[in-house]
Amino acid sequence: MAYNVRHMSDNVFRNLPSVDRVLSHALVAELSVSREVKVSLCREAITFARDVAREGTELSLEDIVTRVREKADMLMHVGLVRVINATGVILHTNLGRSPLSKDALSAVQQSSVGYTDLEMNLEDGKRGSRYSHVENLLKQITGAEAAIVVNNNASALLLALASVAQNKEVIVSRGESVEIGGRFRIPDVMRASGALLKEIGTTNRTYVSDYEEAISDNTAAFLKVHASNFTQAGFTSSVKVEELLPLANSRGVFLMNDIGSGCLVDTAKYGLVSEPTVQESVGAGVSLTLFSGDKLLGGPQAGIAVGTKKTIDQLKSNPISRAVRIDKMDLAALVATLRHYLEDEFEEKIPVWQMVSASTDELRLRAEKWLESVPKAEIVAGESTIGGGSLPGQTLPTYTLAIAESNAQGGLDHIASRMRQASPPVIGRIDDGRFLLDPRSVLPEEDNDVVQALARV
Repeated sequence: MAYNVRHMSDNVFRNLPSVDRVLSHALVAELSVSREVKVSLCREAITFARDVAREGTELSLEDIVTRVREKADMLMHVGLVRVINATGVILHTNLGRSPLSKDALSAVQQSSVGYTDLEMNLEDGKRGSRYSHVENLLKQITGAEAAIVVNNNASALLLALASVAQNKEVIVSRGESVEIGGRFRIPDVMRASGALLKEIGTTNRTYVSDYEEAISDNTAAFLKVHASNFTQAGFTSSVKVEELLPLANSRGVFLMNDIGSGCLVDTAKYGLVSEPTVQESVGAGVSLTLFSGDKLLGGPQAGIAVGTKKTIDQLKSNPISRAVRIDKMDLAALVATLRHYLEDEFEEKIPVWQMVSASTDELRLRAEKWLESVPKAEIVAGESTIGGGSLPGQTLPTYTLAIAESNAQGGLDHIASRMRQASPPVIGRIDDGRFLLDPRSVLPEEDNDVVQALARV
């Protein structure tokens, strides 16, 4: 908004309109927000006018009214906007990671339109547990004795540490004392939980003997953290949970395994390196395995802990569990997502696995269909990534629609901006002098939206 700059007179502050005067202006009175909101916006605009007056800019009544209307319009348009992810990054953190399956979306709707049996046992009419809706599924799929679900994996780790290692040492390899993202760092969550971090080994090499030598009378647990968003190469050595378990069991030390991505299938089947699976961790005998619901599992944001009944009961009885508990809509979506694994239909039903398993022939055909609306573009071979802190460095072959710099009127940034302004917005990426749109991370039912956006741009 541009303001009229006037010479500030001595009585400029006295000339500022009152709240009632701004409020009674016809353009403010017609706003569709409540009177309380209008009053708040008027006060904010007058305060702003007073602040800029000190700097020599005098705002008229019309200027102040315009600011009120702009702020009201911003409030009315606050909210999440559906976008089409054509970046080729399947689990794009900035775009919300996993899209939900149609069954999961239906479950969310059903859980929201009325009341649910969230914490009621329908057989006896007594209070039940929200965990009962998902625990049996997790036990069946992972082989664990028990399970608990909270709002995200950071919460699951915090809850676990606070439950089994309050004021006690937790031994972690320096190579696994990592920052996972959003400044979420293992040392920080240790302090928040009340556990005492004890680092061992070096950044690149840690041995079983390092764990053994670090055990003291105050040691409660070993924590293994899967480096899900970076890789180490070269002169490296780390300890697998299978190697660490005999030591943990013989010395009475709890073993906690944070595997991050929540993978339930063999990723090698899709030409990727093998990501640690939940079943492998449970099968090895780990007391507590932690993972996310919205990464390779392909469900809603959630933190899941599976393990022995004794351990899970400790987590359930900790007061923190109530503060980080999962809500009914995420719970409904998670249950629906897990059923896809139970029925062995995850490739057909879960979008993440539809994208991972898509063939290059299929992707090329879809990209060629997009090309019909942009004759100056071309189809080029490329690579998609998993993203979201899963399988770092791993890629899948793809075909992308590419617009070269020479064919981008206004430049590549302009093309990318125009695509973001489409309805719905289409998010691509710029790489090696071209604007790229990758069909692997686009749902097939979104293809027409991509074509329409390209035609307009």
